[in-house]
Formats: sequence, C-alpha cells, structure tokens
Amino acid sequence: MRTREAVLVLALLLLAAPGAVAQRAAASPDGPGGYVIETDSAVAKDEPGTHGGGGSSTGYSFFGGDPELYTVFRKRALHPGAGIGYHLQKEDEIYYFLSGTGEMTIDDHTFPVRSGMAVLTHPGSHHGLKQTGSDDLVLLIVYPRHPSGGGR
Repeated sequence: MRTREAVLVLALLLLAAPGAVAQRAAASPDGPGGYVIETDSAVAKDEPGTHGGGGSSTGYSFFGGDPELYTVFRKRALHPGAGIGYHLQKEDEIYYFLSGTGEMTIDDHTFPVRSGMAVLTHPGSHHGLKQTGSDDLVLLIVYPRHPSGGGR
C-alpha cells in the first residue's frame, strides 16, 4: 500500500473510533511514537463554501497543529445549497463521500457523487462541487500539506 493510501486508511480508522476523546500522547523516551486523537466537536468550524462556492458549511480540520504531519486531513459538511467553487488543483487531492448527494465538475465534465464514492484529482485539473438533495453532503478531503506548513 502506498504511503498516501495508508494515511487515508489510518485517518478513516481514527475517525470511526466510537467515543474517542481529544487527547495527545507524547512520544516514547526510547524513540518515535505517540499519537493524537481529535474529535469533530473539538475542531468544527462554521464556514462559507470554500473557493467561493457559496452557501454554508462546517469544516473539520484534523491534526492541523501537528508540525510533523505532512498530510492535510479534513472533513466538510456542505449544507443545502453550498458548494466548493471551481478552482485549479495544485496537488493530488482525494475526496471521499460519507453521506448526501452532490454534483462534481472536473475539467468541465459534471457527474453525480454520493456516499461510498472516492474521487482523486490530479495537479493541473480544475474542479468544483455542489451539494444537491435535502441532506448535507459530507466528505473527507486528503492532500499533501504545502511546504510552508500551511494547508489551504
């Protein structure tokens, strides 16, 4: 399994842990190790649809304070009418849809998205996403952190 696939699987397992409590554990004095657990309620932030997509959403930026993690792992709930605006992709990015329905446009090709689907966008492509239906469109987003240490 490639590194970025392993990171996605690990992140999904951490989010699925029932009753997880926000906590941090220090690395072992004998070498590398430790772990970080964060919960939805600890990181949730009401935000507009990103990239000028409009509407309202809830963003969940997990592990953003960990300077040694070189992967951005986010969850986003696009509320009815919200979207992620059409924009240029600068790195590989994975979208995994947890619930709801939507329409994704990549390089001017529009297709429906729903729970259980994953989409990989490559650098140089353009894409955007719109929530459709009556329920929130909830998705996970994973991509490499920018060398400056900040995510988008």
